[in-house]
Amino acid sequence: MNFTEGEYIYINKPYGMTSFGALAFVRTRVSRKIGVRRVKIGHAGTLDPLATGVLILCTGKKTKEIERLQLDSKEYTATLQLGATTPSYDMEHEVDQTYPTEHITRELILDVLKDFVGDIQQVPPQYSACKIAGDRAYDLKRKGIDVKLQAKTIHIDEIALTAFDPATMQLSIRVSCGKGTYIRSLARDIGRALNSGAYLTALCRTRLGNVHIEDCITIDDFPAWLEQQEIER
Repeated sequence: MNFTEGEYIYINKPYGMTSFGALAFVRTRVSRKIGVRRVKIGHAGTLDPLATGVLILCTGKKTKEIERLQLDSKEYTATLQLGATTPSYDMEHEVDQTYPTEHITRELILDVLKDFVGDIQQVPPQYSACKIAGDRAYDLKRKGIDVKLQAKTIHIDEIALTAFDPATMQLSIRVSCGKGTYIRSLARDIGRALNSGAYLTALCRTRLGNVHIEDCITIDDFPAWLEQQEIER
């Protein structure tokens, strides 16, 4: 492998680590391995800290491919808790409001999910990396500044209901979608469409373009994987 010339590294990002944290972990070890101070590296598509799954890292000249890779379709698996919301639409924040769920059935969920397939309008989460006059939305929110984000057109190819437990009011879905889709916002909007609330309790990106989660290396396994590579200098 020639990391200076350019390589793709497929990482299964762990829960609780930022995408930049995963990148920094890999960059430090690759730089040390090839004997440079700081190898050029970037990632294609940020994952939330509480999300896991496919994170494509590009080194060297392959960093020029990042913008193209970000346009590729993606697939996620997600678990939603119905009947409540949080400010970030996931478990980063505590529940701030609860809602009735007695009316929610599997049939109602299946009917509602159909409305989210195709081109739809979606407002990004306030706790997101979207920029407002040069500032990240999540930075403004954490300073107590209210932010207003505009709806964007996104495309969802498919949503499949993979599980629903009426006792716990948790449902799991598989989502195939295009660039710019926030699954946290999708959870929020599904909750509203069910005349209730919802937030994410689990999220995994299982595919980005042609790269599947089975193709990825865990952070724990990366040092051993790197040691096994034949390096061109």
